[in-house]
Amino acid sequence: MTLPSSPASPHAARAHSFNAAAAQYAANRPSYPPALFDAVEALAARSLAGARVVDVGAGTGISTGLLDARGANVLAVEPGPGMAAEFRRAHPRIPIVRGSGNALPLASASADFLTYAQSWHWTDPSHSVPEALRVLRPGGALALWWNTEALDVPWIAAAARRAERFLDWDHEAEKNDSVARATHALTADPSGRLSFGHRQVRWSRRIPIDTRVANIGSHSPFLVLGEETTGAFFAEERNHLLEAFPEGVVEETYVVELLVATRS
Repeated sequence: MTLPSSPASPHAARAHSFNAAAAQYAANRPSYPPALFDAVEALAARSLAGARVVDVGAGTGISTGLLDARGANVLAVEPGPGMAAEFRRAHPRIPIVRGSGNALPLASASADFLTYAQSWHWTDPSHSVPEALRVLRPGGALALWWNTEALDVPWIAAAARRAERFLDWDHEAEKNDSVARATHALTADPSGRLSFGHRQVRWSRRIPIDTRVANIGSHSPFLVLGEETTGAFFAEERNHLLEAFPEGVVEETYVVELLVATRS
């Protein structure tokens, strides 16, 4: 996650909210399927194995660990102290540095891949696109992805509507807007040095209802409200889910939106 420089604005307050909830985030957020990394390699036309990969806005290291397992030589970049501390507990042998996607603490032409898992929308593309161009080697790839909930699944759509009513805010619409803005920022690159590809990867995971509720609660719109404000909503949400799934297990379905821009 790439934080704004100050927590003064609502956007920045949401970004900074993850630091106090890093353990909850690490324990309950969804991972990513192997097919996602296959798609990254296909769109970039190069293997992750042996590549110099910089995972920006690495958070607690969900994507970083998977990149490492693919054989990449990974460096994590994370600005948040709480998230970075959780990362170090989970991945003690993977190097991590504090920094932002808007001003990467990296040498020019030093990376084969820059990856942003759930984090590009915290950057300012007027800075993060030039930084990506600076840091990537010729032929290197910028890969951005977001897990988005599959709203064609009825119970997921119903849960999303309940959250929207409580927050008076459409979380999935914001994610879709983030993807659209990222697409525009990359395809409108005035340098002409980025070629662009897009894939969607559908996958699912079976988890206990309590993990589902904790996952929802690890999203910034709920974190900034605090437990006192959100407690009743989550108790009611747990009851809704138990009524639909009395065995206590749900299958969350996601569509990963993947954007890959290759530097000429």
